[in-house]
Amino acid sequence: MANLLVAENICKQFGSFTALNDVSITIPQQSIFGLLGPNGAGKTTFIRIINQITMPDTGKVYFDGKPLQPNDVSYIGYLPEERGLYKSMKVGEQALYLARLKGLTKKEAKERLDYWFKRLEITHWWDKKIQELSKGMAQKVQFVITVLHNPKLLIFDEPFSGFDPVNADIIKNEIIHLRDEGATILFSTHRMESVEELCEYMALIHKSNKLLDGKVADIKREYKSNTFEVGLSAENEDLLLEELKTRFIVSEANYKSITDDLKLRLQIGQEDSPNDLLQYLLTRARVNHFVEVIPSVNDIFIKTVTQNA
Repeated sequence: MANLLVAENICKQFGSFTALNDVSITIPQQSIFGLLGPNGAGKTTFIRIINQITMPDTGKVYFDGKPLQPNDVSYIGYLPEERGLYKSMKVGEQALYLARLKGLTKKEAKERLDYWFKRLEITHWWDKKIQELSKGMAQKVQFVITVLHNPKLLIFDEPFSGFDPVNADIIKNEIIHLRDEGATILFSTHRMESVEELCEYMALIHKSNKLLDGKVADIKREYKSNTFEVGLSAENEDLLLEELKTRFIVSEANYKSITDDLKLRLQIGQEDSPNDLLQYLLTRARVNHFVEVIPSVNDIFIKTVTQNA
């Protein structure tokens, strides 16, 4: 897969403070890439460098195979965490004005706004002022303005902030639709469940350094620990538990079940396979539940940041 954005060895300092320390990130074309990190990690600085709001001290950024140029901003759509709509302007008037700034003719802007306003069912907001809208409603308007010029790269900073679950789901589906239509998505968020659902790739920045980078599935595979969640029923569960403790690392499991099982987490050795474990358990109990414990993005985030605190 070709890469749309490649950042190589980016360093940025503000006085004595290091915002980014030799950070390299590659974002494949037509992918959804999650940029993660605690507050102050350097995510916003990285995004501002891509948008050429600020320049790196050292390092290079390549866009669509070439060094990043000033006119590349026309191929980028950016939805910042701090929204920037003019509260006293009417929605339609402001949307047209901002669309023209992105290089669209008035006719093109009107046609595309009609399409998006109908798609998101917000046509009746056209003559409302921004100050009359809720935070989530204003967020929808700014989302439309961000995607209106069909950019190659879309950057969303906390895109679901202010949305109720229904509207968050609508925007989530629109992000997937935009990816499927050819856009590349970079988004920064603290909502780990959104990364789980949407992202194929991710990078984790902490204290200006990149700690993790790659396919989400590969990172999860690297962090899994050969641990399985099992639900067992046996005539003598106390005796079974003692036997299991002699062979495996055993801890209590917590999951919902309609059966009154012995619920455990069993960690096996690297030399053992899931089939070996299952066959062993079947000779000693009825197995009602058997699931490999795959670390969530949230688990990986907390573990990595804590280890590097």
